[in-house]
Amino acid sequence: MKAIKDSVHDHVPVCDLAADLLDTPEVQRLRHIKQLSTVRLVYPSANHTRFEHSLGVYHLARRALSRFDVDAERARAVRAAALLHDVGHGPYGHQTEGIIERRLGRHHDEVGDLLESGRLADVLESHDLDPAEVADLVAGEGRLGQLVAGELDVDRMDYLVRDAHHTGVPYGTIDHSRLLAALRFRDDRLVLADGNVQTAEGTLVARALMNATVYRHHVSRIAGAMLERAGERLLDSTDLTAEAFARMTDDRLLGALRECDATADAARRLEERDLYKRAVWAKLDAVPDDVVTADRESVRGFEREIADVADLPPESVLVDTPGEPSMPETSTRVVVDGAVRRLADESPLVEGLRAAGRAQWRLGVYAPEERVPEVGAAAERVLGLAG
Repeated sequence: MKAIKDSVHDHVPVCDLAADLLDTPEVQRLRHIKQLSTVRLVYPSANHTRFEHSLGVYHLARRALSRFDVDAERARAVRAAALLHDVGHGPYGHQTEGIIERRLGRHHDEVGDLLESGRLADVLESHDLDPAEVADLVAGEGRLGQLVAGELDVDRMDYLVRDAHHTGVPYGTIDHSRLLAALRFRDDRLVLADGNVQTAEGTLVARALMNATVYRHHVSRIAGAMLERAGERLLDSTDLTAEAFARMTDDRLLGALRECDATADAARRLEERDLYKRAVWAKLDAVPDDVVTADRESVRGFEREIADVADLPPESVLVDTPGEPSMPETSTRVVVDGAVRRLADESPLVEGLRAAGRAQWRLGVYAPEERVPEVGAAAERVLGLAG
């Protein structure tokens, strides 16, 4: 069995199935998609890729499976799903996910089309695996699918530790070995064994702190909003298909943006980190409910109206609303005194973290630096923001 040296997990043993999957173009493409997308404009060392993350998820799935009585064929399918869980991501990962969902009607973990034919299908079938079964596991379906995509999945265990390692922040350093050791199935539901409320709390705190300091940093949010709008304009202005867009790498998308007249300025700004600035950065209690919950079309309407009031072209105003504050990890199931409970019902930390999330929530309105004052004033009028 081969082993690959990893910056987080040291040597990762790689079975023949994984070795064959790693050599496919679909998985190799992930070498050219950065795990943290525009976050690297804030943390310069955050240049790790979805390829190495996928390898880490495979490694943790392999370790988790060793703790359960799973037959060899089913275990191979789960390992394959763990390695392939990100092959559906488009360029810049989550930053273009909304575009792909709207244009193609699929989420990044819906990989049935990618696995039904071609090299990935050939490799899976050569190892006596059903590509459709692997696709279902990627989507988190079934008892073992929870290991790949669920409240206690190995995806989260890897990315928190890996993202903390590469950004240099201490907040995501969860004890994934303890988490793996505590995993149990109760009535086909993945839970943490008795005595692990604090283990679950540690993951919840890590996620909350990483959200505040890394994932939702305002510079990354501004760059992500600029990239998303530029991606939409690229598809509207050229004959590039949504399917081809979804299969791009980061560098190819940036190149395409650079070559299109409608997006060339956005490409330059992203390359040179000459980003828009915050014209509005409003707390939750200052924002009307209909703005907090606004859908994409409403947000685009706000942008056009603000730009009109400020006498700017529509692409010069970006409205960025994160939606209603949420913390899905609080539904993690833990065993307490023999009974399965929701973490939210057992941990006094949960309410505090929810309050912290609401306090950290911000609505952003972004514009070129020289036009920030008039855009800020226009946005306050149009959106009805409280002073």
